[in-house]
Amino acid sequence: MSIISRTDRGLLAQWWWTVDRWMLASMLLLIVLGVVLSLAASPPVAERLGLSEFHFTIRHVIYAIPAAVVVVATSFLDDRQARRAALVIVALGFMALMLTLAYGPEVKGARRWLDIGPFSIQPSEFVKPAFVILSAWLFAEGMRRPEIPGNILATALLAMFVTLLVLQPDYGQTVLVAAVWSVMLFMTGISWLWIGALGVTGFAGMVVAYLSVSHVARRLDRFLAPGEGDTYQVDMAMEAFARGGLFGRGPGEGSVKYVLPDAHSDFIFAVVGEEFGILACLLLAAIFAFVVHRGLARALEEWDPFRRIAVAGLTALFGFQALINMAVNVSLLPAKGMTLPFVSYGGSSLISVGFAMGLVLALTRRRPRGTAIVPPRSRPATAAGYA
Repeated sequence: MSIISRTDRGLLAQWWWTVDRWMLASMLLLIVLGVVLSLAASPPVAERLGLSEFHFTIRHVIYAIPAAVVVVATSFLDDRQARRAALVIVALGFMALMLTLAYGPEVKGARRWLDIGPFSIQPSEFVKPAFVILSAWLFAEGMRRPEIPGNILATALLAMFVTLLVLQPDYGQTVLVAAVWSVMLFMTGISWLWIGALGVTGFAGMVVAYLSVSHVARRLDRFLAPGEGDTYQVDMAMEAFARGGLFGRGPGEGSVKYVLPDAHSDFIFAVVGEEFGILACLLLAAIFAFVVHRGLARALEEWDPFRRIAVAGLTALFGFQALINMAVNVSLLPAKGMTLPFVSYGGSSLISVGFAMGLVLALTRRRPRGTAIVPPRSRPATAAGYA
């Protein structure tokens, strides 16, 4: 029996009876699993770097708690508040990306971080969900009002974001953002001719990157011809899955975390495979699949173009990122530093994914057709209201 009555008209009660509680529970479960798996994977990494044994675990918890709060707090937003928040974050995020290019520390030949006191932030992580919201709004306004060049404006927004990512350079995030944007464009109902043109453009972009960027070429060459280059991390990850078998070697009994430098972040899925087994990996993948399936199903139920496109884009962002991480771990994609959402170590990633999925919960809250959920005492917003 619920302690919150359906007849209660308070803000909390309205939220509880309209939010997708199954999706919320799945997200919180992933956050908890991330803390548990950080405890299993990160101590050897910390010791290798001369840090205290639970350095990364403690920091993971410090980031996980705000991430959970962000998921819940963001889910209270209405459509207009989500658009306004996204506009502010994109404006500040673009400025932060430019500052990163000028003043960010160079790590492995790239400038992707800004140091703020004892913490480092990756601005692109925070821009991604806000970029999805703004693009969805532009697409939706173009559908509602043909005199507004929504698709052109959304394309210009993509071009600005992609340019800043390429300058870092961060080609993995570039591909991810372009793929998510393409999903949203597809949701607008464009013709197959345009879809084909986008596919050709994307393929041409990858060819240009391969021919002109040595880093991209090396990674692709190593993937296509493993014996021709250094594939140490991927090889060790595959060995971890083989050693783990179906049921794993047991918590704390794995060895891959002692040799992989990114065992607590990019390759935490391999740690799961070795210590808990293939069945645990399948269960973890099933949780991600459930969230993606439920998000896309709710997107298809939405009658409002903005909510439909935004939810599909945010869900695609979450799903593609999880898919890329797991596919790299099992050698199905070239190596790329992409975190496993809610599970891998990384403060910027945890909080930004929390914001993205909180927006999914906010935009899929149950509402009568033709109405929008708004906070008490605020002016009702129509479905076609502006940000």
